[in-house]
Amino acid sequence: MNNHQFHMVNNSPWPILASMSVFSMMTGSIMWMKNMNMYTMMLGMMMIFMVSYQWWRDIVRESTFQGMHNKKISQMMKWGMMMFIISEVMFFLSFFWAFFHMSLAPSMEVGMNWPPMGIKSINAMNIPLLNTIILLSSGISITWAHNSMLIKMFNQTMKSLIITILMAIYFTMIQMYEYLELSFTIADSVFGSTFFLMTGFHGIHVIIGTVFILTSTIRMKKLHFSSKHMVGFESSAWYWHFVDLVWLFLYISVYWWGM
Repeated sequence: MNNHQFHMVNNSPWPILASMSVFSMMTGSIMWMKNMNMYTMMLGMMMIFMVSYQWWRDIVRESTFQGMHNKKISQMMKWGMMMFIISEVMFFLSFFWAFFHMSLAPSMEVGMNWPPMGIKSINAMNIPLLNTIILLSSGISITWAHNSMLIKMFNQTMKSLIITILMAIYFTMIQMYEYLELSFTIADSVFGSTFFLMTGFHGIHVIIGTVFILTSTIRMKKLHFSSKHMVGFESSAWYWHFVDLVWLFLYISVYWWGM
């Protein structure tokens, strides 16, 4: 039995395997774009999914079945999630910096015009507005789930989590449809590059957040959470609110103002 408040983690193969998987996926992505060979990228993605599942499984076992995450550890986990979200804010801030740097003072290479000549703007009142309503509504439903958990109304928690997942999937499908209907690509000057980088990485975060909430829903079904022990669920809710906030800034700056 430990006589301290800290969790000394066991040796794990997952960190080094995760880094190797990400390296394989990124190298494979370059090979896919250059040589149209996507086997290495797909192998890296499959390795990431496998390692993520195994790593997540170990953490769930430590917290739920082995009782290693006491009040002090749970508090440290929350702080770790907050630091991670702050790092994600800095990640998206770099994209917004590039976007405003080019849009506020367009260079001669883009015709000193924003959007550049030849690029057809997107109507912010059509698909982007629908996606905004869907994503903000999912933020309301995840808040409903959190409040229901706090007052021990677990049936309402399950219902609101399922609603959140369905809206997240619907958002992703509409985003994919928007990409298919666009008249420009990522190769169309800095406008296309910044647009697809910002919306694409946000879409990836939506997919990750959906998996995060789905995992929390499965754990909720298995009674892993309570009103006083729900760090995993709270982390997924914080992450989803971050995704909502990023999209709100994206809609206002890129779709509404920048088009």
